[in-house]
Amino acid sequence: MAEEKHVLTMLVDNKPGVLSRVVSLFSGRGFNIDSLCVAETIDPLISRITVVTSASALEMEQIEKQLNKLINVIKLRTVSGPKSVQREMALIYVMARNGQRSEILRIVDIFRGKIIDVGQEHFIIEVTGTEEKISAIINLLKPMGIKKLARTGTVALFR
Repeated sequence: MAEEKHVLTMLVDNKPGVLSRVVSLFSGRGFNIDSLCVAETIDPLISRITVVTSASALEMEQIEKQLNKLINVIKLRTVSGPKSVQREMALIYVMARNGQRSEILRIVDIFRGKIIDVGQEHFIIEVTGTEEKISAIINLLKPMGIKKLARTGTVALFR
């Protein structure tokens, strides 16, 4: 069966060990987590975990069943389609020598990014968007010399 990317979002009790149990469920069954994002919600007693993984439809069904069995999982949903919003954020430290500065600024503008730090020979860029958009700006900036990169991974909500 063909593997495809799946985005799962779950509300869980904001307690020690909950994240570890969720991650253990994936690793114990041999599934890789492509990205993982966890943060407290508006309610400090509840956290939202967003997991991106690759699996077949049958494997995803098994993962969802196992996650729903975990006592601290309050709500679990697969996020996809037009009724969802998915975003990722990246901080990119790119070399910006004199001949490249204006080209980098144009690229950042096209991608609606922000320059959040400027040095004699570098920019730190913040960009938000889909995984494809983040990958596209990274590919354009690579020839300039990306020295550091931090990506959040996907976060998602239903509309």
